[in-house]
Amino acid sequence: MREPGLGKNNMGRSSVAILFLVLLCIGAFLTTHLLDSSSNLIPGSSRQGSTFSAKTSKTPEEPLNRSNKLEFQLNCSLGDETRICLGSYYPSKFMLQNPDPSSSTPQSMCPDYFRWIHEDLSPWRETGVTEEMVRMAGRTANFRVVVVNGTAYLETFDRSFQTRDVFSQWGILQLLRRYPGKIPDLDLMFDCDDSPVVRKEFHRGPDAPPPPPVFRYCKDDATLDIVFPDWSFWGWAEIDTRPWAPLLKEMKDGNERSKWKDRKPYAYWKGNPHVAEGRVDLLKCNVSDKEDWNARLYVQDWNKEQEQGYKESVLADQCVHRYKIYIEGSAWSVSQKNILACDSVTLLVKPQYHEFFSRGLMPLQHYWPIRADDKCRSIKYAVEWGNNNEKQAEEIGKAGSSFVQEELKMDYVYDYMFHLLSQYAKLLKYKPSIPPKAIELCSESMACPAQALEKKFMMESMVGGPSSEAPCIMPPPYDPAALHSILEEKQNSIQLVEEWEKQHGDGERKHP
Repeated sequence: MREPGLGKNNMGRSSVAILFLVLLCIGAFLTTHLLDSSSNLIPGSSRQGSTFSAKTSKTPEEPLNRSNKLEFQLNCSLGDETRICLGSYYPSKFMLQNPDPSSSTPQSMCPDYFRWIHEDLSPWRETGVTEEMVRMAGRTANFRVVVVNGTAYLETFDRSFQTRDVFSQWGILQLLRRYPGKIPDLDLMFDCDDSPVVRKEFHRGPDAPPPPPVFRYCKDDATLDIVFPDWSFWGWAEIDTRPWAPLLKEMKDGNERSKWKDRKPYAYWKGNPHVAEGRVDLLKCNVSDKEDWNARLYVQDWNKEQEQGYKESVLADQCVHRYKIYIEGSAWSVSQKNILACDSVTLLVKPQYHEFFSRGLMPLQHYWPIRADDKCRSIKYAVEWGNNNEKQAEEIGKAGSSFVQEELKMDYVYDYMFHLLSQYAKLLKYKPSIPPKAIELCSESMACPAQALEKKFMMESMVGGPSSEAPCIMPPPYDPAALHSILEEKQNSIQLVEEWEKQHGDGERKHP
């Protein structure tokens, strides 16, 4: 029996009304809670919470990797002309929480070439780095970067060639975004020119002055400059070369389109020969009516390329030869990593300079060494050897490509920067402070007002949020015996190839 006045229709309408009110209350509560808890993630939020934590335990829906779990978009709230830093929305600290350590991915060991960080900083191991040494380094520097409490400050002395300085500074900022709160206070001088300047000979002996700590892109055996990843890892706007992460993927896709055995059986090089005598000399090895040195060499006309929209300079489309030549320019060349990524056998003309990763390359494993004083014969023999030993040659090409794909991915580029700067900061004998002429540097002040390819490449290379994992584990320094053994192994491999070339040449002279 129903109660008086509550017919079937009235009961239904009342139930719906009550259910609606309950759902409305629950929705209001959840919305308020979510807005409150996520306000730190919204650009321009007035909330000042600056510590961010993340669980790194693995779940079936979200496998653990080194990618950034949460992303924070740039705060360009004042439009493209934003030149001030409004970074309160980005966490200043990042803590990893592992409620179940057994379920998380173990921290990886850094690639072996990280050991050279210890060698590069060894000149200051006993003395440390004083403020006076840093001031001395400013004599040739383009800019100075000071990090205080996780914030970067920039003092500019002289603009670099093209946008080398801009993208180097951008790279440092992305490191701070990747590992907020983990970069110690530091003070460094950066020289964006090609050639190293801190010569060993001027800093030897008990009465010699200590070397100034100058950061730059390369060094050689006669200099003490501190090597740092070059600007092109974040993009080279002037020649439309994308940042390394998307470019590396393009190179991998290009390799899959052209298998090694199906490629042209010659050595390929394309570049600007006018920056170094060695490159001008290389052009003598080009094919002619009189001689074929197994090389196909092309002069790069960047003005023409710019007019044509860089259609003939797509790096991933240049992996169509079995062999690619690397030769230095006025100093090292940023092309080395691009050439290695091609699956082709890298024919590496004997270099003078080292960049941060190249000291981890081994001859006959990652590349084939080419004589600098007899390039043409050396290239011709290398190509003939490879075409007669296809399996071994293809393995060398694959090993070089695997090196850059696996050990030179951006995860490790940032980790190299992290460990280098952390070790350098430990050497400082003073507490860094903000220089009077310095300005605060942040991603907004650089990317928001940027235009065209500069802006595009900054957006492509921007670190979206803190890393979900700690940096790789820094390997220990080389002991003297181990370092000597590695250098000796390299030299022995190079000498072995030179002996093969000599035997081959002697055989040709006996049986022309």
